[in-house]
Amino acid sequence: MTNETVTQDITPETDLVDVIDAYIASWNERDPDARAELIGRVWVEGGRHVDPLVDAVGHTALDAMVAGLHEQFPGHLVRRTTGVDAQHEYFRFGWDLAAPDGTVVVVGTDVGLRSDDGRIGGIAGFFGELPEI
Repeated sequence: MTNETVTQDITPETDLVDVIDAYIASWNERDPDARAELIGRVWVEGGRHVDPLVDAVGHTALDAMVAGLHEQFPGHLVRRTTGVDAQHEYFRFGWDLAAPDGTVVVVGTDVGLRSDDGRIGGIAGFFGELPEI
């Protein structure tokens, strides 16, 4: 990914969309050293990601979570599929996981919390579309 945010530190002034795109880039980074560096830039040290399959706290656990995705779904990419909606320090956006041929394996929504330093403090990931009434 050539997004400038990926190679620069994130600050409170960094546009939220750039932060989210750097977060997505961290999911797609296959090089362990580059991924760990990117996670350190995107997440606060005690950042927490929860979804139906994992509860990861801290940079090491977040890196292991992403590495596990690569092991289970080699060659797949996480893609942001919606704009980023935000209010105060909270945000949400849609995403999918696509196979190398573009076939979508799963869709989801992430709801997150941006910390005072501009990085991500927490994300709750939901799989699938919102349930119908």
